[in-house]
Amino acid sequence: MDGATRGDPMNPLRYTSKSTTKLAEELNKLGHTVSADTVGRILREEGFSLQANVKTREGKQHPDRDKQFKYINRQVKKHQKVGNPVLSVDGKKKELVGNFKNGGREWHPKRQAPKVNVHDFQDKELGKAIPYGIYDVNRNEGWVNVGCDHDTAAFAVETIRSWWNSIGHTAYPDADEILICADGGGSNGYRLRLWKLELARFAEETGLTVHVCHLPPGTSKWNKIEHRLFSHISMNWRGVPLTSHEVILNLIGSTTTKSGLKVHAMLDEAEYPTKIRVTDAEMETIPLKRHRFHGEWNYTVDPP
Repeated sequence: MDGATRGDPMNPLRYTSKSTTKLAEELNKLGHTVSADTVGRILREEGFSLQANVKTREGKQHPDRDKQFKYINRQVKKHQKVGNPVLSVDGKKKELVGNFKNGGREWHPKRQAPKVNVHDFQDKELGKAIPYGIYDVNRNEGWVNVGCDHDTAAFAVETIRSWWNSIGHTAYPDADEILICADGGGSNGYRLRLWKLELARFAEETGLTVHVCHLPPGTSKWNKIEHRLFSHISMNWRGVPLTSHEVILNLIGSTTTKSGLKVHAMLDEAEYPTKIRVTDAEMETIPLKRHRFHGEWNYTVDPP
């Protein structure tokens, strides 16, 4: 075990299951008569325990990671002080719609757990659900747009547009600016031209000045929407087969927390084609101003 944990490249335990049964077999081959139960007891006495892989490594850390977080924090406080909306946005994991297994457990009468399909092959009629969410930091309120086509930049901005038209303009009647905090990749990535073009169209329609701050690379789990909205949605529907879009909308909309979280959900059946190319000429028409600090992550889109 020591050779395996310390990385001896020639130790056979590096390339086989280290179960108590296999360990006992190897020890018996070496002349030590021992059972699997005894191996387990000895391992526990030596400080070993059964453990799973843990996701902690985020890849190479950007040197300005902490500075970007501090910059975002200053921007959030600045906009909150004057009553502007501050939104945390992101796309949630795509889900197959149908009688498929959904991770987690919930209470049922004994031996009456729901029976689901053995294989997770997409149902061509039901398709999939693509949730894109908005978390209103000021109001502790969520808005989730459940799409049926593709998670594109146009779909992401359409979610922001639907939130503003349904809730935002009444919740913030005096606002003329909005701050969006987003991950660095995905449909709202800082490199995506379509994301910026769609934001410019949104700014033109609403008259809002749109400020955007992206989280530095490899830090998506720190986005507020992840632990203030998506995690609660996942807990609310754990163990429940997502048999239809209606079920998904109801489960999302019924998500609450002791802190008063409210969530609204809507179905978006529009088509969002992929591989849309934004030309250099179109980019030049976007009234985009890059901030002094990391202008690729922090920028403002003005209405015309």
